[in-house]
Amino acid sequence: MSESLPVRFADLVVSHSKLVVALVLVVSAVVAAGAAVGDPEDGGIGQFETDSEEANALSEIEATYGTDEGVVAQVVIREEGGDVLTRESLLAGLELQREVRETASVNATLEEPGVLALENVVATGAVFEDRVAEAEGPPDTTEPTLDEQIDALESRSDEDVEELLAGVLDPEADSSDGEEPASAESDDAFDRGDDGASGGESAVAGDEADPYEFLPTEYEPGSTTADARIAFVFQVDDGGPDEDPDAAYDAQVELADLVDERFEDAFVFGGGIVDEATGNAVGDSFAIITPVALVLVLAALTVAYRDAVDVLVSIVGIGVVMAWLGGAMGWLEIPMSQLLIAVPFLLIGLGIDYSLHVIMRSREARAGKLEGVSATTTGDGSAGGEEPNRRSVRWGMRLGLTGVVLALAAATFSTGIGFLSNVVSPLPAIRDFAILSAVGIFATFVAFALLVPALKVEIDDLLESRFGVDRRKSPFGRGAGLVNRGLSSVVAVVRRVPLAVVAVAVLLAIGGAYGATGIDTEFNEADFLPENPPEWTSALPGPLEPGTYTVGDDAEYLSDNFQERGEGTQSQILIRGDVTDPATLEAIDRATADVDGDGTIVVRSDGAPAIESPASVSRAVAAENESVAVALEERDETGDDLPDEDVDGFYDELYEADPDAASAVLFRSGDGVEPAEAGDASLAENGAAGEYESARLLVDVRGDASTQAVADDTRELAAAIEDDAPVTAVATGGPVTTAVIQDALLETLVQAFALTLAVIGAFLTILYWVRYRTLSFGLVTLAPVVAALAWLLGAMALLDIPFNSETAVITSLAIGLGVDYSIHVSERFLDERRRASPDGIGDDGSRRARDALDDALSATITGTGGALLGSAMTTAAGFGVLALALAPPLQRFGLVTALSIVLAFVSCVTVLPCLLVVRERLLAWISTLRAEKTSI
Repeated sequence: MSESLPVRFADLVVSHSKLVVALVLVVSAVVAAGAAVGDPEDGGIGQFETDSEEANALSEIEATYGTDEGVVAQVVIREEGGDVLTRESLLAGLELQREVRETASVNATLEEPGVLALENVVATGAVFEDRVAEAEGPPDTTEPTLDEQIDALESRSDEDVEELLAGVLDPEADSSDGEEPASAESDDAFDRGDDGASGGESAVAGDEADPYEFLPTEYEPGSTTADARIAFVFQVDDGGPDEDPDAAYDAQVELADLVDERFEDAFVFGGGIVDEATGNAVGDSFAIITPVALVLVLAALTVAYRDAVDVLVSIVGIGVVMAWLGGAMGWLEIPMSQLLIAVPFLLIGLGIDYSLHVIMRSREARAGKLEGVSATTTGDGSAGGEEPNRRSVRWGMRLGLTGVVLALAAATFSTGIGFLSNVVSPLPAIRDFAILSAVGIFATFVAFALLVPALKVEIDDLLESRFGVDRRKSPFGRGAGLVNRGLSSVVAVVRRVPLAVVAVAVLLAIGGAYGATGIDTEFNEADFLPENPPEWTSALPGPLEPGTYTVGDDAEYLSDNFQERGEGTQSQILIRGDVTDPATLEAIDRATADVDGDGTIVVRSDGAPAIESPASVSRAVAAENESVAVALEERDETGDDLPDEDVDGFYDELYEADPDAASAVLFRSGDGVEPAEAGDASLAENGAAGEYESARLLVDVRGDASTQAVADDTRELAAAIEDDAPVTAVATGGPVTTAVIQDALLETLVQAFALTLAVIGAFLTILYWVRYRTLSFGLVTLAPVVAALAWLLGAMALLDIPFNSETAVITSLAIGLGVDYSIHVSERFLDERRRASPDGIGDDGSRRARDALDDALSATITGTGGALLGSAMTTAAGFGVLALALAPPLQRFGLVTALSIVLAFVSCVTVLPCLLVVRERLLAWISTLRAEKTSI
């Protein structure tokens, strides 16, 4: 039954080729319609969700403390070896702000306070100096306009501005005794606002007026010179929950143009800048790579097929597969995510491979390489001594497809089931990846086991019968030539030293596995930023010459020199339990004081860690508000400026004096969501009766650090607090939850690898037992796939390519294509051995059996190996060229994909044949022993 099934299938496809083509195209059109009917959205990183302590803590923070839904862009102004704190430079910064306000499209995206910069602090101090000098009574303390700030600086000399700057940057100004300089006095009035309380209606309120925040972390407090400064631009987030704020991002790009026009050395950094640079880099990359890749793929296909018709037929098949892929995403409403980028590449690789096997096997049939048919032909195209139709187009395809369809079906089933095993993942994006891969793999079988054979039969029959074109072509690797000589050399090595080859493969696999233990598994978003193009690209014609991309260097400079703001630059710690216990406050203070600058947590220029906590807020508000200072003094028994008793009473005073600052680090029952917005009204409703249920720390971290490193440092800080206080402390926040998701994703993918290999191994074992009554063949066929995977991991370690959720998906190609290659080699070998020894495989160990083994090896490695070489050469060249891309993710994708293809090919045409030879010789030796024992 199993023997006749391939024959019946091939006969059906060839005999009803027109109907098969029509049916496949109709079904493909219906499936492809899903691309227009469905409306899948981008999933992105948000599509990865997992239940975890960190995620639950973040959800609690969002429900109690509220969320900051704004967007922050950062403007860095620098002058290497110079000074950016001169009157001229500060004025230029204010004039830039005025230009920003006058640019309607940018101004419309601003959220109060708009632009926050050191020049605003200095200029506001100048305005208050003027007001104090001019006022007969109490000076006006309302927020000065931007024009007033500019006028105030313009009216002063360079020396006056430097003196004013010295007062603003004097680290002892707030605590100095006796008479303060006018600049310090006016700056203090600016911080107090109208009523003398912190948090007035100024553009730079409360702790936001800290001038050191705008200076490099290496800045020496008190100095009036610096080679760089930073400004923050606050924007409205007009995007949905899973959407980018397009207006704000567009405004950042416009802002960057304004900055470039005004400053010689400055840059803007933000989500919009990163998105534009990434999009342009991908566009430039594909503009350069696409023609190169197409030329390489077409050249490789041309070399393999040496026939334009067969190349076009293969491309049609790939097009049908891509149509199924797009349609399936629409019908199943699968959102696009970073994982799914691997699917079309997997399918293109499988498609080329399937096509080569189908077409090359039909060529072998027509060339008399199958079933012992002579290659010589008579004038009418028939084989000598055979009926004329034994060399017809349909006969060749029927025989070729019969020999290869079971291998295609086995590869489709094992690869499809292997990928489909990922549906058990708790991550939605992984499940989508599994389903889409399985659908695409099935589509590949439909396209290349049904459409391509039927289409080729129709075209070849038409060309031969109507136009007299001889469509008989020699199969790749079987005719005379360099490829045949190379593959024949492999045959010779396999015959002579199979054990040596296996030993080397095992040693390399062990080395690869060992190297994998030290491979980097961290996920760093900075690794996704575009890089500057290499010098050779400057020689490209105008339309192909890429732009300049400094966003990666800018991100590194920003992280090295400044305390950043914006997405991915802040983690959090949620503290639950007795948050009003004095020990809790002391534990927070000790833990934060122990933070140094060697990790991912930012340390300010004054040596203090950039952490906002109940301890830091208590000290900051007490320094500005007299009533809070008195309340603190009454409760401070140790002189550390923290309350040692009645902490909840002190927190009540803190809330009354500055509800915004207090509610940022403390949650009191009854305050509801976003207590900062509730303000004094919340206090009036709830009074001091509400219990303090939690506290939190806001921890500024390096934007270019890996999420795992940030998570580790934040967890270490949380553990230090938890060890010394009667509370629980949970590290959370954007970078931490991203690290949790990425770790869970990587763990799921690794588990899926193991499950995939187990499922495929079980399937192959059952398949070969049913067909050939051998249990060992399944494991033998799978062994080179495992070896290739180990080699790939070792190569990634040597090339310093991280094994994270991104590259783990790519390495799945090593399994998918490796299994496909391996099944084709095993099936061809078994088929050839069965023809040579109908009564069994490796039956008696005689010379005849050895000759049959040699013939089977030669046919397998030169025939199927030739098809695999064409497939590997084509796909590796097409995807390997992505290593030239300007976008690092494309570079890694191209390099890892090409490596996986090459290593899978090498393993399947060297290691697998050697294992087959060793197995045959072992069976022959066992058979000989049995025969000797029987004779005795």
